[in-house]
Amino acid sequence: MFVIFSVFYILIAAAMIVLILMQRGAGADAGSGFGGGASATVFGARGSASFLTRATAALATLFFLLSLGMGIYLSRNGAPQTAQSDLGVMSGLAKKPAPAQNAQPAAPAGSDVPQAPAKAASDVPAAGAPAKSDVPAPASSTK
Repeated sequence: MFVIFSVFYILIAAAMIVLILMQRGAGADAGSGFGGGASATVFGARGSASFLTRATAALATLFFLLSLGMGIYLSRNGAPQTAQSDLGVMSGLAKKPAPAQNAQPAAPAGSDVPQAPAKAASDVPAAGAPAKSDVPAPASSTK
């Protein structure tokens, strides 16, 4: 049953594409409105709907109704729904704990990567004391 609907769906879609491309656009006669005299308005006189317009409207209605019918049919007769919530691609991530933020990876034992030595508390100057500088003060010259 679904295969028959699918075939009609594709045929209606192809027929709609052909009919829409065969129609003349509303702005095709815009140049005649600026002095051609053949047109009553800027975009041309709009008479009764042509065969192409009515056929396109009928195919569009069939396309819409067939889409709606196929959706209802598949919701009732499609693949059975499971009770658990399926996350699709993200389902593998739902079971893993989140990594800790700002965590440093542990160096493996016996690694050739050197580690920075820990700073001693005496290396940091006190808040009120001025820091000692190894750079000599500039010599003042008087001229």
